[in-house]
Amino acid sequence: MERLADLLPRAARQFGLEEQLEQARAASAWLEVVAESVPAAVGLCRLADLNRGVAIIEADAPIVAQEIRLRSPELLAALRDTARAPIRQLRVTTRHV
Repeated sequence: MERLADLLPRAARQFGLEEQLEQARAASAWLEVVAESVPAAVGLCRLADLNRGVAIIEADAPIVAQEIRLRSPELLAALRDTARAPIRQLRVTTRHV
């Protein structure tokens, strides 16, 4: 008997979904990092994309984007540790409604 968490990476590789799995893991890790480091930003920002080691963070308001930018070294380090992905940069954008 095998755990589902152990089977998922192998299945993703077989179906060519490794990038999507890595992005989903990074998005989940981002939620954890924000909840721990910037609780006021919970629900106001999200990892919108992960491409070639650049995590695109989308903020709902300019003030949230600024806070993420100011704390980006700390958040990036925590994201790398939590996501266990080769993320080298955070790029913050403001969502246009």
